[in-house]
Parts: sequence; structure tokens; C-alpha cells
Amino acid sequence: MNAPLPDSIRQALETVTLDDKYSLDVGRAFMSGVQALVKLPMLQRQRDALQGKNTAGFISGYRGSPLGNYDQSLWKAKDHLKAQNIVFQPGVNEELAATALWGTQQLGFAPPGTNRFDGVFGIWYGKGPGVDRCSDVFKHANMAGTTPWGGVLAVAGDDHVAKSSTAAHQSDHIFKACGLPVFFPASVQDILDQGLHALAMSRFAGIWSGMKTIQEIVESSATAHIDPERVQIVLPEFVMPPGGVHIRWPDTALEQEARLFDYKWYAALAYIRANRLNHNVIATANDRFGLIASGKAYNDTRQALLDLGLDDDRCRQLGIRLHKVNVVWPLEAQTTREFATGLREILVVEEKRQVIEYQLKEELYNWRDDVRPNILGKFDESEGDVSGGEWSIPNPSERKLLRANADLTPAIIARAIAKRLKKLGVDSDTAAQIDAHLAILDGKEQNMQALTLGASADRQPWFCSGCPHNTSTKVPEGSRAMAGIGCHFMSIWMDRSTVGFTQMGGEGVPWTGQQPFSTDQHMFANIGDGTYFHSGILAVRQSVASGVNITYKILYNDAVAMTGGQQVGERPEGHSVVQIAMSMKAEGAQRIVVVTDEPEKYDGVALVEGVRVFHRDELDRIQREMREIKGTTVIIYDQTCATEKRRRRKRGTMVDPAIRVMINEEVCEGCGDCGVQSNCLSVEPLETELGRKRTINQSTCNKDTSCLKGFCPSFVTVEGGQFKKKASKAAHTLSPTELGALPEPTLPDTTHPWGTVVAGVGGTGVITIGQLLGMAAHIEGKGIVTQDAAGLAQKGGATWSHILVANAQQDIRTTRVSMAAADVILGCDPIVTASKETLLRMREGRTHVALNSSSTPTAAFVKNGNWQNPSEQCLTEITKQVGSAGVSAFDADLLAKQLMGDTIYVNPMILGYAWQKGWIPMHRESLIRAIELNEVAVQNNLMAFEWGRHAAHHLDVLMQTIQPAQTIQFKKRETLEDLIQNRMVRLTDYQNAAYAERYRVFIERVKAAEAPLGKTLLSETVARQLYKLMAYKDEYEVARLHTQSGFLTRIQDSFEGDFKVHYHLAPPLLAKRNAKGELVKQKFGPAMLTGFKLLAKLKGLRGTGLDILGRTEERKTERALIGEYMQQLEATLPGLNALTHAHAVDVARVPENIKGFGHVKERNIQAARSLWASLSKA
Repeated sequence: MNAPLPDSIRQALETVTLDDKYSLDVGRAFMSGVQALVKLPMLQRQRDALQGKNTAGFISGYRGSPLGNYDQSLWKAKDHLKAQNIVFQPGVNEELAATALWGTQQLGFAPPGTNRFDGVFGIWYGKGPGVDRCSDVFKHANMAGTTPWGGVLAVAGDDHVAKSSTAAHQSDHIFKACGLPVFFPASVQDILDQGLHALAMSRFAGIWSGMKTIQEIVESSATAHIDPERVQIVLPEFVMPPGGVHIRWPDTALEQEARLFDYKWYAALAYIRANRLNHNVIATANDRFGLIASGKAYNDTRQALLDLGLDDDRCRQLGIRLHKVNVVWPLEAQTTREFATGLREILVVEEKRQVIEYQLKEELYNWRDDVRPNILGKFDESEGDVSGGEWSIPNPSERKLLRANADLTPAIIARAIAKRLKKLGVDSDTAAQIDAHLAILDGKEQNMQALTLGASADRQPWFCSGCPHNTSTKVPEGSRAMAGIGCHFMSIWMDRSTVGFTQMGGEGVPWTGQQPFSTDQHMFANIGDGTYFHSGILAVRQSVASGVNITYKILYNDAVAMTGGQQVGERPEGHSVVQIAMSMKAEGAQRIVVVTDEPEKYDGVALVEGVRVFHRDELDRIQREMREIKGTTVIIYDQTCATEKRRRRKRGTMVDPAIRVMINEEVCEGCGDCGVQSNCLSVEPLETELGRKRTINQSTCNKDTSCLKGFCPSFVTVEGGQFKKKASKAAHTLSPTELGALPEPTLPDTTHPWGTVVAGVGGTGVITIGQLLGMAAHIEGKGIVTQDAAGLAQKGGATWSHILVANAQQDIRTTRVSMAAADVILGCDPIVTASKETLLRMREGRTHVALNSSSTPTAAFVKNGNWQNPSEQCLTEITKQVGSAGVSAFDADLLAKQLMGDTIYVNPMILGYAWQKGWIPMHRESLIRAIELNEVAVQNNLMAFEWGRHAAHHLDVLMQTIQPAQTIQFKKRETLEDLIQNRMVRLTDYQNAAYAERYRVFIERVKAAEAPLGKTLLSETVARQLYKLMAYKDEYEVARLHTQSGFLTRIQDSFEGDFKVHYHLAPPLLAKRNAKGELVKQKFGPAMLTGFKLLAKLKGLRGTGLDILGRTEERKTERALIGEYMQQLEATLPGLNALTHAHAVDVARVPENIKGFGHVKERNIQAARSLWASLSKA
């Protein structure tokens, strides 16, 4: 039993709000690193006001992970920013944004009397590649200088492991090349504190300050202390040049350079020294081994020490000194020398290429040999001659100590520290403690190498359901395309003939360098509307100028989808298709076409002369025409981002069309053409007694309806009315309270950090769970750090949220749960939970796993219709890692569907489950309050949480309550006789008893031939496949199945209100054909049901002289196939023996892949006949 809630928590439950991070002037607030960057300028403005200065702020930049939602956060805080005279103006691109920031400092030489404020400070932001792009502006603006009450902070978002980038990047060296000092915060609090120092230093030294942020820091969340006066700034004594170091006019380039080289950098160093921005964290007078680190590497170093059993006191006993570097360049010399004095060895811990290491070596180079410590970093020392650095060795990679590529982890750092400490010498107890931890790491790494799950268990990011790119990125047969930056980049791992990509704004330009040397004479290039507005228009201009034959597909989805759905155009009215068409005409495009899913919206719209609008169904024809035109052509593909549509529909700002697509699984052949045509994740497998069919996941469907293009008559659209999103009848009126009160679990002890990992699918609320846990811990006054690892995950890929909770903030060293250090895993999806990223956190005897045993299909199913869900293998793999006692699994998808009517509530249900098990270290009241503060489907999420608790306490009782009948039913194994009887009943319904008898007679012949072998596999195979061929789905059968299969009843049960059912068919006698000669489906209204009923009654005409519908080539082929199949088998039956049995089964199985209708089935029949031919030669 837990103690009563303390008064501090009760008070927090009543007072804490989500707005605290912006509204509080002084106090504690839970915020992310991005939100800290929003709060930073407010704190700066308040500090200036306390000094009697009336300043203003200006923020500009361009979005990109890990700063992808900074602009959205600024927009949400617009009222708070406005109150502090802070203006946010997004840049068209990073370079122009930086130029605007330069402009704020040029107010320093504005005409007297024109300035409204004492100074304007600025913040620039951009992804690492954006820093690269801005080097020219940064150099100019940094040379020119800042104003005494202005100052500029340039914030870079680096992606060290290229998680959401086309290349790994590191901004330190670019900032250094441009002369900007580089701050590297290690926490959310550091972003606030160092941000204020960076602006103060920019003002003092007349330079721009750089700040490097990475995902592990800026996308982490923690409790931060807000106080404008928290940071006590010391302005050092420093002799400035005549006229000072600030911006002025007129000014010459060489005078600017001299000020920068001779004064400004040294003024910055004086500031760093005076404010002790770099400092020892652990130190004694007798230390011998030094560790120096910054940012994330500093956090990981602290965690590595703890993992090795070396807390601060133990480090002092062993003589280990730790130095934290907040400004990585220029490395301040005096504090660095103080750190190095007395040490025998220094290990530099930094991610990516060396910055600190080279400066440290340079600083200590001239020290005497007897006092200069040995310095190691990326490479271990070599044997023999140690007089040179790594460049003096042909290839030092074999001596890697702390890798420069990818990133570092506490495990990697722990190994390096252990190696060096052992070489220096430690006592036996310490050595044993170190070895014990290394043994855990070794064991874990060996386990990871033994994983048996293959690529089928990966959750590869994919276009969202209904994404325009599912259609727009297709190219005609025989053509190729080039990718670019944006969601459409994912087309490179889809079947889209799309190879290669460029940096942002270079889309299509590689073709300028390729066409003169290639036999291909045309290329397609995809470019997003956000990229087009950013800089892509220049790529089009280059292609026009070079005269190459290229078609640009400008993918206008009305949002910058990759980074959160920001509006294109950076202005209220956005940037329209009409404007793009005008620009393309002016640039010299030879032909411009608009393709859209809603051509009618262009009625009455004045487009540029010659620009025509077509429906997206004509895209293939248009592309074929475009590739024959010389020069640059443009297709503007206009369809709103599916995720943005979903958001807008929820907000009521976009009409939610009253249309749903459903599949009659009895008609469906399982050919997968609907998935091929739509590339959509919402087309999912449905296992039936007749094999795998397809179904539409109504929870994830975004109503794009491109799946209707699948050549199959099983599709219907239900138009009008409302889809019933209700729980099962048994659970519809059930409340968690009806199952009785539950006991309170004992909460985990957080004396040491408690590590939680939430593992699930992007877009399902995984990160929300992390934020709920973070807010709950904040309410309780605990130390808390959450870190979200999303990347492309919002596109259906794997995503994780790491949550570390401790009694005090300083007890938490890092932002992620380390290797073999998870206390609980909330496995919202078994595939992600069984991924290497999650498994390596697990440790038997420590880790508990609350697992949803049900898994939705991965993107692999889109490409492979035979994909098998690996859920059971995942459970096996997880059990190997934590033991059977460490896993608690239940079908959360089933419970959420039955109890809540939607699987979207799986995650809060898993959270409730884990809490009831005693694996979540926060009180229920705090979690409930966090859910309430989130203000999203509060009652449903609270109910899901409670249902999860009941599932943990008495799952059997819960299942009995919602499925009383199903819990006592057992499915008996189907025998061969059952199978034959089932198919005979079906064939009797299909045609008549005589037709069914023909089927039985042939099966009996096969049985008789196989019986002497004591086997039934061949008979079972023939029973399934012969039925499939005999029950070919002609017009009569499709009509019968649409009227007599219970499908209409299911529709009636699924919808309410006034709705109509429409059918999508291609009757051979009526349908038109496309350019490929394939029949094209068309829509038929509810009256078709009457036609179906009549047609179904005419099944007796099938195969007779009166069967007009049976005279098509397709029907003749289907009838012929029955005879062909029998003949193929007849040839295998004589002399059937143990040696030939497998071959006979292979022959019998061939029709498995004869699926589909029309041209789809025709292709499959050709493949089947080819296979039979090859088997007959075997």
C-alpha cells in the first residue's frame, strides 16, 4: 500500500498547467528543449527590462528535424511572445532568414530617432544542412558585428545518426569556420541558461553565438527552473579597440576582419573564462585520469561512470576528474589548463569529428613531457613511437577507441573508460566491479547478434494511408525518377523506379550532368511544394537553362508534411497552385499541367494560358505525353496531405466526406491489386477459411479511395450516413467500475533512476504516453527526463519514448535508457518491441515488459502479399531477453476494439496495465491529471487506462465479461473430410449438386492414389485449389456473393443514418478500356443491387449456350483451366510414391497464385502455366 499523497503533490494537482512553461515568470515547469527555445527570448526580454532597457526580439529560420516543430511551438506561444515584443517571421529558407537576423543588428547604424527599441536580439534556427547553406551570411554578419543591446544566437539542429536526414551532419566545424563560438547544451535547463549566456556574450564581444542542439537534448523534456535572474552574468575586464567591437557604418572588410581576429574572439574567451562556462564537475588535488566532454557526450560519460559503479565519491577516491565543456569552440585555455594540471592521462569524449581533442592537444603541446598528460580520444595509443597523431599513421582505424562515425553510447564510453583505467591501474575490487558491468554488455551484444527475426519484423516508414505521394510518385513503365527532400524521399525504397536524391533545392539538377552522357533522354524529378518554395524553383530554372529533357512533378500537398504540416509559403494565404503555375510559365516550362483528385475545384479559376487541369486517374497518360516533349515540363500534382486532412477534419476546418470503402471478402480474391494501386497501409490482410483476402482498416483510412482502382468487383463505397465506431454489444454499456474496485499496487522506488521505454508505431500516440508520464512525474516534484525518438516514424515506422524518473533531477545523468538498463518496456506493438533498438535495453531479472500481443501489418505487406505477421516470433524473442517471468502479454488491440470501439486507445490501456502491475513510479492521481491536462479525448483515455488496470488484475474475468460465448468455444482441427464437405456445399450454392459431385469424384481419385502413402497433403491441396478454379467468379457469382453472403447485413450493422451503397465494377460488355487495353471500373448506384439479385438467379445459364456473359475470352480461359488442372494432376497420379509426392504437391499448388479479375488474373494465369510447364520438365 502506498502512503497518502503529500500536500505538495495535492497542491501541484490543482495548480500545474501546460501553459506554465510560458506563463510563469519564476517557478518550475515541464518543457521540451524546443519549448525552452521558445521561452528563452522571453527570459532575455525580462532580464533587459530589469536593467531598464526596452528591447525586442526577432526569430527567423527554417524548420528541420530535430527543430522540425520549433516554428509550430512559436506560433502556439504567439500571445506570450507578442507581450514581450518578440516577432517571429519564418524564413523562406535558412539563408534568407539569417540575412533577416543580420538586419536586426544593422539597426545599430539606423538613422537617429528611427529605432523603436534600445536593441533587438535575435535567434536563428535551422537543421544542420541549413547551417551549411548559411555560411556566407554567417561570415558576413559575424564580421559586421552585433549591437550592445541586440546580439544573435544561431541554433543548429544536428542529426548525428542521419535518423531524419539524408546525411549525418555536425555543425561545430561550420560554425568554427564562420567564426561563431559554439555552445553545446546537455539538458533542457542548459538550453535556457546557456542561451542567456550566448546572447550576453554576443552583445559583449560583438559576435554571433552558435548553439549546437541534437535530438537527444532538444527533443527531450524535463522540469526546468524558470527565473530571469537565475543566470548571474559576469562581464569581464577586457580592453576593447577604439570604437568598440559592435556593428557600424561605414566599415571595411579588412577592418572587420581585424576586429574579429584581434579582439572579438578574445573578448568571447574572456567572457567564457569569467563566467566559468567550462568547469570541473568532479575534481580533487590528487587526480590522475581526466575526462572532458560536452553536450550529449557529457551525459553519456556520467552514465557510463555510474554503470561502471563509479559514482562521484568513488571517482574522487580513484582520482578521476571530470570536466564539462559548455563552449566547445574556442576552447578557453585557462580553465582547460587548470583541468589538465596534475593529470597523467586525459580521455576526450565527443561525438563525431574531433573539436575539443585537437584544441586540447594544441593547448598542451608545449608543456614539458614530465607534466603533459597523455591525451586520447578517437584512437587508442599505438605501440612504440607515439610522437605523431593519427594522421601520421597510414590507417589508425584498427585502434578506434571512441568512434567518429554515428554516435556514442554509455556502453561504448564505458568500454573506453574501463580500458584506460585498467591500463593506469585500479584496485582489485574496482576491477571486478568494472568487469561485471562489461560482462553484462558483452552478454547483451552476443544476444543481439543471435537475433533470428528478419526484415519481415522491421517497421519501415511508409507513406501515410491516403497520402498523395502513393499516386503522384508513380512513373510510367520504362521511365525513371529522381527523389528529393521531403516525404516523397521514401519512394526510393518503394517500387517506383526512383533512384538517387539531392540536397534540398537541387532536385532534378543531377540530370543536367547526366543527360549528355546517357542513352536515356528523359527524367522525372519529384519536388515537394515546401522545397519548391524554399529554393527548388532555382533547380527548375537550372534545368530550363541547360535545355535538358525533364519533367518536374511539383507535389503540392498544401502542407510541409515532413515536419508537422506547416503551411507552405510562410504567410497567411500560403502559396497556391495558381502562383506556382505562373512562376513555371515565366521560367520557361514547355508544358504545364495540373493533376488533382478534385478537378471541380478549379472551375472558374483563372489559370495561366495553356495550363489544363486533369483528374489524377489520367496521370499515367499525361506522364507518357510529357516524356516525349523536349525541354522542361511541369506537372503540379494537387492533393492535400492525408495527415493534414485528418487534422483539419478533426478541427472542423475541412469537410469530412461521408464516404467509406468496404471490401466484400467473399468476392475478394486476395490478388492484392488494390494494394498495388493504392500503396496504402490501410489495406490489410484478412485471414479466412478460403485464404488471405483484404480488408480496409476503418480506423486508419483517410478516405483517399485510390484502392478502388484495384481491378476487383469486391469494393463498395458507402456514401452518406455515419460509421458506427462503437464497442461490442456486450461491452457497450459496460463500465470499469462494474468489475469492482482494484487494489493499489506498490509503486517502484526511484532512489535510482527508473527507466521506461515506450515502443510502438509512429502516429499512434507513443510520444504522447511519454509526455503523460513526464508531466505526472513533474506534478509529483520528481526528477524527470523524457526523450522521444521519432524521425520518420510519424509515417508508420518504429518510434520510441524514453522516460527516466528519479527522486531528484540531478540523479538522472542521460536522456535515454541505456543498454540492459530498462526497468519497464511498454510494448504497444510487438514488432517494435522485438526490434534491436528495444531488445538491447532489456535485461533478465530487471526488465518487465507489458506487451500488446497483437500487431498491425508492416509496410512489407504492401510489397509482399504473402507477408506473415511475426507477432508470435516477436514474443519468443522478447521472452529470450527477459525470461518468461519478465513478459506479460495480452491482446490490447482486441480489448480496445471491443471495449472502446477503436484501437487508438491501445497505448493508454497498456499504460494502465503496467501501472496496475506496479511498474510505473507515479501515483494514479498524477497520471489522471496528466491525461486531463493533455485535453485530448480525456474521458476515453481515462477509461482505457482503467480497462488496462483490469486487464492486469483479472484478464480472465474481463474477457469472460465481454466475450462470454467465445471463452468456452474451441475450434476443432479441420479434417480432409470437413474440407471436402465445406467446398461441396459451396459449389452446390455456386452452381448445383451435379457440379459439386464432379468435384468430389476427382478428389476421391486423388485420395485413392495418395492413401497408400499414408498422407493427405496432396488431397488437401487439390481440394482447396480445384475448388478455387471451379468456383471462378464470373458475373453470376459476383452478383450472388454481393446479395447472399451476409455482406449487406454487415454494412447495415456498421452504419447508421441515411446511406447508400455504390458498387465499382467493370462489366466486360459495358466497360471502357484504357490506353493499355485494360477494362476500367466505373461506379454504379444502389440500383445495381436489383440487377445483382436478378443476375444471381441466372446462374443456371453458366456454361450453357445461353450464357452470353460466358463467351468472353476470360470466361473461356477460366473454364479451360479446370480441365488443365485435372490433366496436370492426372499425369502425377499413376505411380505416385514417396519420391514423387512432393512434386505432385508442387503441381497441385500452382493455382494458389491464380488470383484476381480481368488483366490481373490473366497475368497470374500466364505465370501459372509457365510454372506448370517448368514442373513438367522436372
